Amino acid sequence: MHHQYRLVICLDMKKKILILCTGNSCRSQIAHGFLKDFAGEKAEIYSAGIETHGVNPKAIETMMEHGIDISNHTSNHIDEYKNIDFDFVITVCDNAKENCPYFPTTAKIFHHNFSDPAKAQGTKEEIDGQFKIVREEIKIYCKDFVDQNL
Repeated sequence: MHHQYRLVICLDMKKKILILCTGNSCRSQIAHGFLKDFAGEKAEIYSAGIETHGVNPKAIETMMEHGIDISNHTSNHIDEYKNIDFDFVITVCDNAKENCPYFPTTAKIFHHNFSDPAKAQGTKEEIDGQFKIVREEIKIYCKDFVDQNL
């Protein structure tokens, strides 16, 4: 009598992606929401900053308009993730103008500077408009990132 056994090994092949910004409040949170939405089961998404400013209420509001709920996100410090082996690190603020964090890693690093909608001034409509513009820029970037890298 011959028995054949098949060994099935399940490895967690999810890519780990870290999005970095100064305060992990706005741009990195929006990117976190979109990447999670676009990547689905293909990736684990993390976001962090060198400071933790809390999740910006306008970032939550502008993502809700798009059907993505980031209200349960936390604002995390970069040090919380130093033991995670990331595949990709994406910085979303400009080193020249802001203190965008450096993260020592073997991950593939991407950088894209998005203007900070939290710095927008003017009427409520003008500020909301700036959030929508940045949200759409981040959405396009995240969709392209997922299509090209996952």
